Amino acid sequence: MPVKILAIESSCDETAASVCVDGKILSNVIANQTVHAQYGGVVPELASRAHMQNIVPVVDAALKKASVSLKELNAIAFTKSPGLIGSLLVGSQFAKSLALSLDIPVIGVHHMQAHVLANLIDEPRPAFPFLCLTVSGGHTQIVQCKSPSDLVVIGETLDDAAGEAFDKSAKLLGLPYPGGPLIDTYAAKGVARFNFPEPQIPGLDFSFSGLKTAILYFIRDNEAKDKNFLQQNINDICASIQSRIVSILLNKLKRAADQTGIREICVAGGVSANSGLRSSLTGMGIREKWNTYIPAFQYCTDNAAMIAITGYFKFLNKEFDELDVRISARADF
Repeated sequence: MPVKILAIESSCDETAASVCVDGKILSNVIANQTVHAQYGGVVPELASRAHMQNIVPVVDAALKKASVSLKELNAIAFTKSPGLIGSLLVGSQFAKSLALSLDIPVIGVHHMQAHVLANLIDEPRPAFPFLCLTVSGGHTQIVQCKSPSDLVVIGETLDDAAGEAFDKSAKLLGLPYPGGPLIDTYAAKGVARFNFPEPQIPGLDFSFSGLKTAILYFIRDNEAKDKNFLQQNINDICASIQSRIVSILLNKLKRAADQTGIREICVAGGVSANSGLRSSLTGMGIREKWNTYIPAFQYCTDNAAMIAITGYFKFLNKEFDELDVRISARADF
């Protein structure tokens, strides 16, 4: 009998649902929230309310697109950590209630583990063991993956995540939220001719707070000399910021590959949609003779397909949760 899993993702400001049948994604429906743009960041209470409005139609759309009925489901997977508590609560309680009514098990999924395993959705897939650079608004990690259930973080950020570095830099430039994609857009038209510092952090860990400070002082000092400096140089400034963030990420990834000897290299998370990172990783992979893997755009940002594929592997291992499983704003793998 085929294994049919409904997955729900609600860790931040996307309400998403996906249906997976025997490891194949049949639907991946996402409802985005635009209300946060006017506040310059995600407002947790507003996100929770939007999830409550969106979750029923999103789940219904995912089931219909996959041509799977509720009674056919074998399990329901949901994001249990990390994330905004109110947002996680909406998804988890919906999943638990629906599973209870259908008398099927629930599978709690770690959001960051799911980002990594998004690389297993489509062909070609990395062979185990592989390294995954996971970069998002809240996390920056290098993960060593020996199997779908054996993932170890071997490097992570000591302060800001890469996504925060993009968004905070964009804010310093006066760009609206979310600013990361706008930096990518402007960078494509510019030249990385301004030299921002690369933090010298030992080992495989990252730091972006010093870079953010350097950008702040750079803008302040140059605007003091020329009030039109930003407007006249926005493309080159964005290209320079993006180039430095990408170099910080990939230099650490190369160090991890050299230390572990692993040549199967993946990227995941919302920042993996950045065109500069994608092209630079591809280029480095060619030079270093890596096998590189980059998820499709729809599996980079928060989505339920990654929860579904992770739930599928957990189902095969019979890693089910009780209905009293707790959600958590922060949690290790």
